[in-house]
Amino acid sequence: MTDHLQGILDTLPDKPGCYLMKDASGRIIYVGKAVNLRARVRSYFHAGAQEDPKTHKLVREIADIEWIVVGSELEALILEMNLIKRHRPRYNVRLKDDKRFPYIKVHWNDPFPKVTVTRQMTSDGARYFGPYTSVWAVHQTLDLLRKIFPYLTCNRDITGKDTRACLYYDIKLCTAPCIGAISQADYRQVIDDLCKFLEGRTDPVVGRLTKAMETAAEDLQYEKAAAIRDQLQAIDRVVERQKVISADQTDSDVIAMARADGEACVQVFFIRSGKLIGREYFVLEGTGDEADQEVLAEFVKQFYAQAAFVPDKVLLPEELVEAQIISQWLNSRRPGESVEITVPHQDLNQQLVEMAAENAVETLNALRTRWEADKNRQTVALSELQEALDLPEPPGRIECYDISTTQGVASVGSMVVFEQGTPEKKLYRRFNIKSVLGQDDFASMEEVLNRRFRRWQAAHEAQEGVGKKPDPAFAVLPDLLLVDGGKGQLSRAVAVLEAYNLLDRVPVAGLAKENEELFVPGQHESIFLERHSQGLYLLQRIRDEAHRFAITAHRKRRAKQGLASRLDVIPGIGPGRRKALLNAFGSIEGIKDAPAEEIAKLKGITLELAQNIKLQLE
Repeated sequence: MTDHLQGILDTLPDKPGCYLMKDASGRIIYVGKAVNLRARVRSYFHAGAQEDPKTHKLVREIADIEWIVVGSELEALILEMNLIKRHRPRYNVRLKDDKRFPYIKVHWNDPFPKVTVTRQMTSDGARYFGPYTSVWAVHQTLDLLRKIFPYLTCNRDITGKDTRACLYYDIKLCTAPCIGAISQADYRQVIDDLCKFLEGRTDPVVGRLTKAMETAAEDLQYEKAAAIRDQLQAIDRVVERQKVISADQTDSDVIAMARADGEACVQVFFIRSGKLIGREYFVLEGTGDEADQEVLAEFVKQFYAQAAFVPDKVLLPEELVEAQIISQWLNSRRPGESVEITVPHQDLNQQLVEMAAENAVETLNALRTRWEADKNRQTVALSELQEALDLPEPPGRIECYDISTTQGVASVGSMVVFEQGTPEKKLYRRFNIKSVLGQDDFASMEEVLNRRFRRWQAAHEAQEGVGKKPDPAFAVLPDLLLVDGGKGQLSRAVAVLEAYNLLDRVPVAGLAKENEELFVPGQHESIFLERHSQGLYLLQRIRDEAHRFAITAHRKRRAKQGLASRLDVIPGIGPGRRKALLNAFGSIEGIKDAPAEEIAKLKGITLELAQNIKLQLE
C-alpha cells in the first residue's frame, strides 16, 4: 500500500457516506456506501478481504479514494445509486444499457395531452410508464393503444376552430380536437383511460365505456354506440391475453434471476390489480463473483430508482442484503403507502417466483446464444478485413472519420471507434472545423486527422511525464484507420500519417460508398469484399455510424448557431456587427422589417451594407 493510500485510511471519518475508489488514471472504478466510512473502507485492505477474488483485483488497482459524508444511511444509499448511474464503475454491479431504457410519456400538463416515447424521466407533471427494454416493443404497444384510444400526434395549436382535420381523423387514429370533434374534457378522459390501461386497471375503463355505450343507444346515437362497442371489443381482445393471477387486486412485481459464466439476467413480472400485464428482462454487468443476494439488492435499488411505478409488493427468491434500508427507501418513494418486500415460501406467490426464475433461465440462454453468434460474426468479419487489407493481425481497434456540412457552414468531423467489432461509444469524438473556410471536405478531413494525431502525440508525451493527463480516446493508435470517401480523402489521411511518422504503424483505407470499394495507399486497383461477407457488413456499419454521428453533431452545431448563421454568410458582417444587429432588432425578422436607413444608423454599417443585408436575408 502506498503512503498516499495509508494517509487516506488514517483520516477517514467515523460517519455515514459514500466512497469512490479510483485507479492510477483517475477513473472511478468502484462506488460504495457505509454507515461508518472509516470501518468500511479500511476493511478492503484487511488480509481476510483479499481472499475474495473480486476484492483482491479491486484493491490492486486502487490509487486514490474520495469520500462524501452524508447525514444518514438512507442518504448514503440514494447518493450511491446516483454515483453508480453517473460513473458506471466497472467493479460495481450495474444495469446494462440503463441510460437507454425507453419510457412511454403522457404529457398530462398539456391541455390536450400527447403520448410520446422518451428516454428520460423528469419531474415535469407528465405521467410516465416504464422502463421498457425494447423501443420496438414500446412502439408496438402504442400502435395498439392508438387504435383503442386515438390520441394526438401532430404539433397543431389546438383551438377547435381548424377548418379540417388531418388524415388520421379519417382513419380513426385521432379524435380531432383541432376541429372541435371532441371537447377538451372528453379528450382528457380518453387519455386518462389510456393511462389506466397502461397501469393494468381496465375494469374502471370498461365499466365507464359500457355505460356510455348504453346511454348513446338509449339516445338513439347508434353510430356513437357502435364506435364505443368496437372500442370495448378491442380492449377485450387485449385483456384476454392478461392472465388473472389472484382475486385480491394486488399490485406486485415478481423478481427472479438466472446466472451463468459471469452473466446475470433478471426477469420481472408486472402484476396489476391481480392480473399479469407484462414482463421485462434486464441484464446486469459487473456481477463477477458477487453473491446472489448482493446482485439482487443492486438490481432492486437501480431498477426502482428509475421505475415509473413502485407496487404494493415486491416478491423475491431470497432475502436482500440491506433489506431494511432498501425497504425504508422504497417506502419513501410511495408517500403515505408502504411497500412490502417478501420472500414467499408457499402458495401462488412462490409459484410465481419460480415461474419468473424459469423465464430468466430461458432468456439468459437465448441471450448467450445470440451473444455467441454475434461474437462469431465479429471474429469472422475482422479476419476477413485482415485478409483483404493484408494486415498483420485482425484489427482490434478501428477508427472511422467523416465530415458533415451544409454549404461549408457549421462543418463537423466525427471520429467513431469500434473495438473487437463493436462500437465503443465513450471513445467517440467530434471536431468543430476551425481552419477551413467554405465547403472543402478534403481540407476538413486533414484538419480532423491532424488534431487527432496531435492529441495522440500529446498523450504519448504525457505517459512519459510531460503534459496533462491524456484523453483515452486519443492515447492509443488504431489498428485500422478508415476515412469515408475515395482516393481524395485517402491521400489527405496518408499525408497526415506521414507528417507524424505513423504511416508504417497505422494501416489506412478509404471506403467509397458508390461501389462499396476500399482504397489503400500504393495500390492503384480498389479492393472489393464479397457482397454478403461479414467483413463488408462491419465496414458498412462503421461507416454508417461515423456518418450518423457526424450528421447529428452538425445539426446540433447548426441549430446552436441558429439566427447568427444567416448573418455570418453575409459579406461584411463579422461577430461585432452581427451582435450589434441582433441587439438592436432582436431577430432576423426584426432586421428584415427594419428600413435600410434605420440599419445604417448602427456603428460600422453603411447604407450600402444595410441594403445588402436586407437583400441577403430576403
